[in-house]
Amino acid sequence: MSTIKFYSGETMPLEMHRVRVVQKLQLLPVEERLRTLRGAGSNLYLIPNRAIYMDMLTDSGVNAMSDDQVAAMMNADDAYAGSETYYKLEAKCREVFGFDYFLPAHQGRAAENLIATTWIKPGHIIPMNYHFTTTRAHFTLKGGRVVEILKDDGLIVNSDEPFKGDIDLDKLRAVIAEHGAENIPFVRIEAGTNLIGGQPVSLANIIAVEEICRSLGIKMLMDASLLQDNLYFIKQREPGCQDKSIRELMLEVCSHFDIFYFSARKLGFARGGGICLRTKEMWDDMKEFVPLYEGFLTYGGMSIREMAAITVGLDETLDEEIIAQGPTFITYMVEELHKRGIPVVRPAGGLGCHVDAGAFVPQIPGLQYPAAALCAAYYLAGGIRTMERGTLSEERDENGNEVIAHMELMRCAMPRRVFTLSQVNYAIDRLAWLWDNRHLIEGLRFVEEPNTLRFFVGRLEPVSDWQEKLAAAFRRDFPDSL
Repeated sequence: MSTIKFYSGETMPLEMHRVRVVQKLQLLPVEERLRTLRGAGSNLYLIPNRAIYMDMLTDSGVNAMSDDQVAAMMNADDAYAGSETYYKLEAKCREVFGFDYFLPAHQGRAAENLIATTWIKPGHIIPMNYHFTTTRAHFTLKGGRVVEILKDDGLIVNSDEPFKGDIDLDKLRAVIAEHGAENIPFVRIEAGTNLIGGQPVSLANIIAVEEICRSLGIKMLMDASLLQDNLYFIKQREPGCQDKSIRELMLEVCSHFDIFYFSARKLGFARGGGICLRTKEMWDDMKEFVPLYEGFLTYGGMSIREMAAITVGLDETLDEEIIAQGPTFITYMVEELHKRGIPVVRPAGGLGCHVDAGAFVPQIPGLQYPAAALCAAYYLAGGIRTMERGTLSEERDENGNEVIAHMELMRCAMPRRVFTLSQVNYAIDRLAWLWDNRHLIEGLRFVEEPNTLRFFVGRLEPVSDWQEKLAAAFRRDFPDSL
């Protein structure tokens, strides 16, 4: 991915790939979008894909594959046990990440389950820069308690801080002093940090955290699902890293960890995942759980074809043109929205453009889920599916009370090699219209609320007829448009 200056004087992203296979999309009229939203309980997860024009829900498992990946899938060694394709993936992980031991898992949350089952016991404390929804759920179910030790400026929506995902070293020392190193199975670093806007962690911070942990015998764990974006930002923003290749930075970052897990649905452009381990002892501790929860040791719940695609995808992850595509498109969208006065997380992070829903719809109380309401409104405005990352994504506390999120964000994910620039500009335009009509947006309330990970399958309803009013305003302003 390159950014190029045009004759007009504009600077814009320029794709460094061409489209060779296409999938037809449709954009439903606003009246049908309203009916669809009602039928889904205002939960965009429950909307069928046929009713979506732009799917910006996630970058997980929806990135476009390359021609080399598709070709590799056709030559996979399809065997239950001992597949040659598995051994190629194992060797590629050793080469790319620098770990000697590898175990397959069908995606990132499966890896989290294996890690939690192996090492977390009741009463354990797990410090981390910031939680992810499934991570916290898995660790809590095993009796652990997550403690977030992000630097305070990581939660400032609009700032000049280049590495908002960094751990606060004083907070880390305080947690260890309070609970004891013996009660901390590992410190988890998520690179980059999903729920605060895909914000990166610096290499310097990783090294500083490791120095504290090594002196006390505490393991280092990385969630590397968004690592390719994080590596891009390290190379772009961190002093002393500009002259290093992405391959060199990958090995350098990984060298500071004992356990490393990833979702290949993000890191690798395919559907699968895995866990890399520093020692055979750790591999032995975990390996018996793979057949129990995932599948045999040489496929781990993945299809052989997916493993072939991941092997190629990991090499593509090290291609600096390829990994630049996501951050470049995201930065473009973030800055175009910022020019229009629309509140977004800055500087741009990885994964997607994150809109500050708390500032976009300040009239909506936290208990009426501002980010979820904004996601529903955006679907009405453009047929665009995004993801709520706010209070709806939190869990109630032990007394059944709501936990208000630190940040209310609408995530506009940017799957890699999927959208054209004209589609990104469409997404910007429809959000600009919504910004001008934001006074019409009101809140949501639950009508069906699951106990765990409620944002996936819960159903909600608007607190008033605001969705009908918003659809009418759209039809007024776009009488000849879908």
